[in-house]
Parts: sequence; C-alpha cells; structure tokens
Amino acid sequence: MHDPARDFDFWIGDWQADNRRLVRRLAGCDDWETFTSTSRVRALPGGIGNFDDWVADTWRPGYVGMSLRVYCPRTRRWSIWWLENQTGGLDAATGHLNPPVVGGFEGGVGTFVSRESWEGRPILCRFVWSDITPVSAHWEQAFSVDEGATWEVNWTMRMSRITAAPQAPSGPAAPPAEP
Repeated sequence: MHDPARDFDFWIGDWQADNRRLVRRLAGCDDWETFTSTSRVRALPGGIGNFDDWVADTWRPGYVGMSLRVYCPRTRRWSIWWLENQTGGLDAATGHLNPPVVGGFEGGVGTFVSRESWEGRPILCRFVWSDITPVSAHWEQAFSVDEGATWEVNWTMRMSRITAAPQAPSGPAAPPAEP
C-alpha cells in the first residue's frame, strides 16, 4: 500500500543540480541564466519530513537557501517552505514564514501550490517534481497571474545524486512498551 509520508524519501542524500532560471519573472522575459547548485537533504526526526540546504556558489556567492518539507498525516499533504539568508523566508510586515506550497504526489509526479504575491501582484506559485529515479529528479517552479489558467515556468533544476542513496528513514518510532 502506498504511504504518501514516504514520497520524499528518494530525496534524502547529496545532490547536484543544473539550474535554469528566468532572469525576470512575469515580464515577458526570454533570458535564462544557468548555474549549478548542491543540496544536502536530511530527514527530520520521527518521519515528519526532511530539510535541505541549497548552495550555488557560482551564481550568487554567499547566498544560501533551505527547503523544509513537512508531511501532515491528517490531510495526507506535504507543505514546503523556502527559506534563504536574504529575507529568512519571512514576510517583512508580519515576521511570519511566507506561505508554503502544499500538495502531494499522484502517478509519480508531485504538484504543490500556494497563493503568494510577486512584486505586489497576487499569484499562484507551483512546484512540480517529476522524472524521479534513485539517482535523478526534475523540479520546476512556475507562476500564474490568472488562477492557474496559464503558467510561466521560471526555474528548473535537473538533479543528479552525488552520493549513494542512503537507507530510507524509518517512520515514527513505536511507543515504548508498558512495563
């Protein structure tokens, strides 16, 4: 039986990504920048999710990002937050984390969406995970200004595993036996 709490187990380990990023978003831009990045992905305790660090030294020296993925057994959905060292991933007005993209996997493709704003405009943001194998994966980010009728893909990553896949993390620990 498929356990959606395990959908990101493939991601645990060390990865390199070939990035392709649109220089200006939602501006009719066709200029793309390319660079490599690395990520180290680790499981959170109790099987509740995972987190990674994201470094692209040749793109923006000193810039560091982090994704936090948390699974909710009640809704059977994943929430993914993007944090980085320029804003902390926080809304400057409230001090709260920016909204996560939320979703799950169906047929081997993970789709995660949130309502956000981009340069003052309300948008939908979408992450799609696809082409997942033990040694590779594809990720893309897209924005929509028309409630998802059309999407502008603005960032893609083609990931390759750097190290051998580790043992999949175990789920929540069983409660200790009564004495």
